[in-house]
Amino acid sequence: MELNQLYQLYLKNPEIETDSRKIKKGDIFFALKGPNFNGNKYVHQALESGASFCIVDEETGFQNEQVIYVEDCLQTLQQLAKKHRQQFNIPFIAITGSNGKTTTKELIHAVLSSTYKTYTTTGNLNNHIGVPLTILKIKPDAEIAVIEMGANHQKEIEGYCTYTLPTHGLITNCGKAHLEGFGGEAGVRKGKGELFEFLKKNTGIAFINRDYDYLAEMSSAISTVISYGTVDADITGREMKHTGEFLELGITKGTNIPEIKTQLVGGYNLPNILAAVCVGKTFKVDDTKIKAALETYTPSNSRSQLIEKDGNKIILDAYNANPSSMKVAIENFAALPGNKKILLLGGMMELGTESLREHESLVKLIDLYPWHKVVLVGNDFKKLPDHFLHFKNTGEAKAWYQQQHFSKAQVLIKGSRSMQMERVLE
Repeated sequence: MELNQLYQLYLKNPEIETDSRKIKKGDIFFALKGPNFNGNKYVHQALESGASFCIVDEETGFQNEQVIYVEDCLQTLQQLAKKHRQQFNIPFIAITGSNGKTTTKELIHAVLSSTYKTYTTTGNLNNHIGVPLTILKIKPDAEIAVIEMGANHQKEIEGYCTYTLPTHGLITNCGKAHLEGFGGEAGVRKGKGELFEFLKKNTGIAFINRDYDYLAEMSSAISTVISYGTVDADITGREMKHTGEFLELGITKGTNIPEIKTQLVGGYNLPNILAAVCVGKTFKVDDTKIKAALETYTPSNSRSQLIEKDGNKIILDAYNANPSSMKVAIENFAALPGNKKILLLGGMMELGTESLREHESLVKLIDLYPWHKVVLVGNDFKKLPDHFLHFKNTGEAKAWYQQQHFSKAQVLIKGSRSMQMERVLE
């Protein structure tokens, strides 16, 4: 079947599903394949559950008009997303970066939604499957789209751009994340910089954090650059001194918003807030709406969440971790008020040959501060000679934590996604 024909079927049945267990009546099922699954084997289940059509790329035994054979299901899904994207003449804002991209995306979405019909990435749908699915969920009433792009190797962002066709782009930062796939920090900048390369070639607009010189350099060939940061930027702001857990900031240039009292933990969220202010002002969102959106936004999905449980104040930031985000989280936690601080840290993944060295650097950082207890979880931590508590997995750490019956303590829980450190609280 040709792409135009498939697109007409999609317009009549606009809900796409890639998991046969979640099929609803009328959905189009794409039989995607991966290392541990093959959707082609679940066509019968999808049809029984009410799928209107099944897109497959292997022989399934079905020969009816509901089962459509294509050469490659994933490529077809991405081509369909591009076809849909091309129907819109609205801003498409792409966001990537090593740290803070999901929070930044959520904050930008909150600000823009106060004024425009805005669609954005839900959950963690920011990969080669999630990005096209996000695009295909955009309805005709859309006025702006905000697309998050995750990546762990070269050419990945470049690939997303071919069917997302962003008009605007934002790279939060380029830190020590996915070093194994990118091939070091220089590789991270090159990989994330593929977004700016696309904007350069297509007369796009870049939002940059002026506090990072490398972002200014990476965006230097883009004709229109709008900046935010703590100094020398279009939108500037600073963290205000306070005694509470939540970030408060003052906007010093670019708006009439004197201060913003957020529900986010950590000064490391300052650039995320400033990015949202910058994007909001670019699209002429009223200052009062920007302030309200940012002050009422509450984090979820284990990202900078403040939880009060059993008489303890817990910062749950366990959605992901890399050397850069771990460092700022620990330093921020050390600076917060409290004299009974407990660290529960899970290992960092995808660091390749640098893994042991980066874990060792983290242990040295931890040693600079006084803690009530320090618990390190994962194999790389266990290989290091230090005086902290070590556990092989989160289950063991959970059992230990529950036996302590802590009260009036301050706890930071952080680790890579695969460590599932949030389970300590279950």
